Amino acid sequence: MALVYIADDEMNIRKLVAFGLKDSGFETAEFANGDALLAGVRQRRPDAIVLDWMMPGTDGLQVCRILHADEHLRNIPILMLTAKGEEIDKVLGLEMGADDYITKPFGIKELCARVRAVLRRTARREAEPEEQILSVNGITVDIMRHTVTKNGQEIELTAKEFDLLCMLMRHAGKVLTRDTLLDKVWGIEYFGDTRTVDVHVRYLRQKIEDNSDEPTRIQTVRGVGYKFCAERGGHAS
Repeated sequence: MALVYIADDEMNIRKLVAFGLKDSGFETAEFANGDALLAGVRQRRPDAIVLDWMMPGTDGLQVCRILHADEHLRNIPILMLTAKGEEIDKVLGLEMGADDYITKPFGIKELCARVRAVLRRTARREAEPEEQILSVNGITVDIMRHTVTKNGQEIELTAKEFDLLCMLMRHAGKVLTRDTLLDKVWGIEYFGDTRTVDVHVRYLRQKIEDNSDEPTRIQTVRGVGYKFCAERGGHAS
């Protein structure tokens, strides 16, 4: 039975989410604020977290940052629960390490489905052996150390930029659709907005390309998605 932590300062929301998850076969624990959640995580690691963005004190984004900074806790899947619905808010939440994002008001069945989807993807990633060093077209990624270098110079990426780059590089030369990237990198099954992918590709190009206006590493395949070029030469829009 998977253990899911629920953190929300509104008791009625916590109880609703806990009831729905228990009814779907999950074990749950509830926390009224971010600090209590962090203490609970360090005492017993959950399989997933349903986390409210807007909480007094340590809010959801701060919790994401803290968990992501801890190498032993950064892989806990997080579903961000919030009243914020603008695209920029969604991108910010995903940037900070959330694996999925659902806005209030929400359907409890949809929330439970998303939790199950996140857990399936986490189990699949852990079961699949991965290369620890990726090196393609002047870019080198050290998975264990979570570092990226461009022609030998280290560059700073956000958590999602790092994950997106790894996914593209693992499939260098192959076209990955926006839906595939959204599912594999953000863990959003059928609920996400593919514009999130475009935004992150744009930011990533600014960091890894010699000229982001004429990218030679991440190529756009119009109407389909993106691919990481194994060799220099092609230009992307």
